[in-house]
Amino acid sequence: MDSEKVAGLARRFRGSEEGKVDAKGRVSIPARFRRVFESSDPDFASRNRAQLVVVYGFADWTHLRLYTMDAIDEIDEGISRMPRGSAERSYLETLMNGLSDEAEIDADGRLVLPQRLREKIGLEDRVFFMAQGDYLKVSTPETHEADLAAIQADMPALEPGADPLSLLPPAPAAES
Repeated sequence: MDSEKVAGLARRFRGSEEGKVDAKGRVSIPARFRRVFESSDPDFASRNRAQLVVVYGFADWTHLRLYTMDAIDEIDEGISRMPRGSAERSYLETLMNGLSDEAEIDADGRLVLPQRLREKIGLEDRVFFMAQGDYLKVSTPETHEADLAAIQADMPALEPGADPLSLLPPAPAAES
């Protein structure tokens, strides 16, 4: 992997933001998130429009996931290393390839979401973007609030004043 691609993989989404959906199903991608899509698309310079992959998932999904092209390449490489015919590979291939669409951010920084995807997640006039590291989670503001409450309810108990980063696994030992 060349150094340019490694740098692209290092770009992460951070933060959250609410936006609007227009009558044609266009959502404006906030500028800070567009920059991640642009820097993580190896072909952006030649097209001047960032491409991405929208994973809409199975019937019970109430959100969309917007992945950068670099993140999708990394995921595809991981899937290709899995044993052919395994249930895990079949699941991930179906999710990441069969239940997804390629998309492009237009010159005005908007993404057109097809009506079937808007209906699937109940998106009408407001949208909520939540950074998830290598992808953006897209949902309604109401679904976002319910998701946060569920995550908070499942949080492990920490001692008062404990550092939440204590949940991270230890760093791998350096090779000598």
